[in-house]
Amino acid sequence: MTFSPRAIEHDAAKQVPAKRRMPMMRRYEIQTLDSEGRDQLTQHIAPATTEFESAFNAFARGTGIMTDSGPRAIEDLRPGMRVETLEHGQMQVRWIGSMTMVPNAPGATPEQCRLTRVTSDRFGPGRPGIDLTVGPGARMLHRPDALRRATSGAETYTPLDEFVDCDCVFQITPPAPVETYHICLDRHATIYAEGLGVETYHPGYHLEEQMGPNMLALFLSLFPHIRELEDFGLLVHPRMTLRALHDLHAA
Repeated sequence: MTFSPRAIEHDAAKQVPAKRRMPMMRRYEIQTLDSEGRDQLTQHIAPATTEFESAFNAFARGTGIMTDSGPRAIEDLRPGMRVETLEHGQMQVRWIGSMTMVPNAPGATPEQCRLTRVTSDRFGPGRPGIDLTVGPGARMLHRPDALRRATSGAETYTPLDEFVDCDCVFQITPPAPVETYHICLDRHATIYAEGLGVETYHPGYHLEEQMGPNMLALFLSLFPHIRELEDFGLLVHPRMTLRALHDLHAA
């Protein structure tokens, strides 16, 4: 059994209705390197929708990301620093996005205002090494039972909030605003957040089907190093929801 990252993307991305009201807007912050290699921070106003927010809400402030010089809090990362990846070794951070998650904000999607807390060692020794708090955009790399008979490397990304069991993985609504972050590298990869493998940002393969041309142009403007969606490259592993994995295992 083999899997193509482009052919299989059973992700939890919500279907977007053909017609909907004008979305609420929010502020996003982006850190990139300018043409002279200097760290540049810019602020942008864009829709407060799942498609946009998922690029900014994977890691809560304080999350330790493994770099070439050891763990570093996500808010202390800067473009140009190097992080450890599972697939490609050390890679340079190309883009960092951040936003402020406001709990119970008027008009916000409830699921986008919740964090997921994973207790230490939930997925094995040191995975994570300490309690880890992530946002809705975080997907964990794992090898589920449904793929154990597949060829070597048959692993998948699944949203961490799907593992909520009210025992070792909890979903919480923060009592106050929380800063959340996500990062892009030159290639899609798995990085280590408190020892747990979590994917870097990638919009997936079907975003153009969920956005009109004007909205897509606005989305791409948030990524100065990207000209078109294809520039994000391939997903290094496919994405599958727990429901899709269950159906596969039952087949």
